[in-house]
Amino acid sequence: MKKLVAALMLLLAFVPQAALAQSILRDAETEALLADMSRPIIVAAGLSPKDVQIVLVGDSSINAFVAGGQIVFVHAGLVQAADSANEVQGVIAHELGHVVGGHVPLGDRAYKPALGIQLLSLLIGIAAAAAGSGEGAAGVIAAGQQAALGNYLAFSRTQEAAADAAGARFLNGAGITGKGYLSFFSKLTALEYRYGISRKDSFLLDHPVSSDRIANLTDTLRSNPAWGKPLDGQLEERFRRVKAKLNGYVDEPEVTLRKYPPTDTSVYARYARAYAYHKSGYPDKADAETQALIAAAPHDPYFLEVRGQILLESGKPSQALAPLREAAQATNAPLILTTFGHALIATEDKNNVAEAEKVLRLAVARDQENPFAWYQLGVVYERKGDNARAMLATAERASLTGDLRTAAFAARGALAGLPPNSTDWIRAQDIVLTAQNQLQDAKDRR
Repeated sequence: MKKLVAALMLLLAFVPQAALAQSILRDAETEALLADMSRPIIVAAGLSPKDVQIVLVGDSSINAFVAGGQIVFVHAGLVQAADSANEVQGVIAHELGHVVGGHVPLGDRAYKPALGIQLLSLLIGIAAAAAGSGEGAAGVIAAGQQAALGNYLAFSRTQEAAADAAGARFLNGAGITGKGYLSFFSKLTALEYRYGISRKDSFLLDHPVSSDRIANLTDTLRSNPAWGKPLDGQLEERFRRVKAKLNGYVDEPEVTLRKYPPTDTSVYARYARAYAYHKSGYPDKADAETQALIAAAPHDPYFLEVRGQILLESGKPSQALAPLREAAQATNAPLILTTFGHALIATEDKNNVAEAEKVLRLAVARDQENPFAWYQLGVVYERKGDNARAMLATAERASLTGDLRTAAFAARGALAGLPPNSTDWIRAQDIVLTAQNQLQDAKDRR
């Protein structure tokens, strides 16, 4: 028991840093899917779809969380573990329960993990640490620490139960069946048993044991007319595509090729293999898979996007232009626009600079928080000899990546060359003031 508690203490101490340090995975098709599948739930929760973001985190653990504000972070491992879009909708509904409930870290009362469903990674981490660590590694918890831990866990279990109930209400209000909500918890129950998390240990967990959560939610979900509604076939098809793409992107190529052997000619298999071959350094094989996809659906913007991306990253930017141009025109998705702009620049053809500027300006107008888009736009301005706007683009990128000193320096350089009181001049001034204030705050906290 001491090992279990000590392991939990260590995990809680590292949750905020680990959550914030994870890389964000960005993909136009995936982001469009997450937005579409969450929109009715967000509305049912009384929130605005314009204000809520569903963000994919590059982490293989089965997890999701919120960390304040209206951003729901979903781990790639959770999407890979889910069997349907409906299961992921259940997780999103739960997380929105935290958002609507105003659940925030406990401050100085105990520990400060990012709140959220923390579906399985925390549970498995506890069990694995308890089973594999020695007494020395586990350490001994002082009575005061154990009391603080108990306060935190009781508080968190209460919030989890509230978020469970809210998630069920949101699904019912959106007219979406809660079958996926329950089936995903059933997966967790099986894994809890596998790793030895039992009912007698539930007071040590910051979330109720999944079997209890299923029992608490079943009546609410089954009694609603939405329970019997069929799944959205289009969303489920899109989910299968995105899941295959994600598998190809995050898994090791040999794992992907075992899961999707060349004898499998489905869309999902070709999608996954295209990424696996590209990662393995076989551009011709990757391109062959994308060409097969496009042959089946000649104007699918996401098939065109992946082909253009692979051609671009294989050193063939001129060949990448046609598929990327069509994909960009079909979607106006900022990530695809950014890739297209990058390809235009990579051709090193002066005749493409004007189009690259137009495309990249549209990309940052639609998504101002894309550092790579700002970098590419800065390259365009530099090639045009517009050094002031090149500096402003550098300042925008630096401010997004947390490089406050570079942001302030570049923005000051932009101010010197921009027309006073112009829109760009005002923006540069804002960056200088914001960066200076943040630097001063950091200095004061030392």
